[in-house]
Amino acid sequence: MLCLKEGNRMNEEITLRPATMNDAEMLLEWRNDPETRKASHNTDEVQLDDHISWLSLTLSNPNRKLYVAEENGSPVGTARADFSDNVWELSWTVSPKARGCGVGKRMVAALAKQISEPIRAEVKQGNISSARIAEHAGMEFERETEGVLHFKRAALE
Repeated sequence: MLCLKEGNRMNEEITLRPATMNDAEMLLEWRNDPETRKASHNTDEVQLDDHISWLSLTLSNPNRKLYVAEENGSPVGTARADFSDNVWELSWTVSPKARGCGVGKRMVAALAKQISEPIRAEVKQGNISSARIAEHAGMEFERETEGVLHFKRAALE
């Protein structure tokens, strides 16, 4: 995907499709990208065997939904929702090639619109892009604890 950062891409449609095992290598590449690792709670590089095991468990977990975001048929990111204690925790990764184009805001907002229960997100302090993504998806800043910003949105009526 060619990202024209100068152009206005905010009108491009983002679609979310369920991730599959066929996405494993792409998801691992995005996960191990240095900027992604820096923004993650776990900054270690993930090995292929560990990733395959994680993805297999993820895809079979009824309390976890993993999506690949696509723009014009090209993968541009991934968004995940984990259900626990009546709240969906959202997390996301934007493809290194798609950064700076508003992809994160659009894909997380699309996921948030599908969820009527409360949602939340944890963002590392200093990760301004992800904080803006959380706010764009309707979450409000709640608190900061130990370098992590907590965002939350109440259930939709």
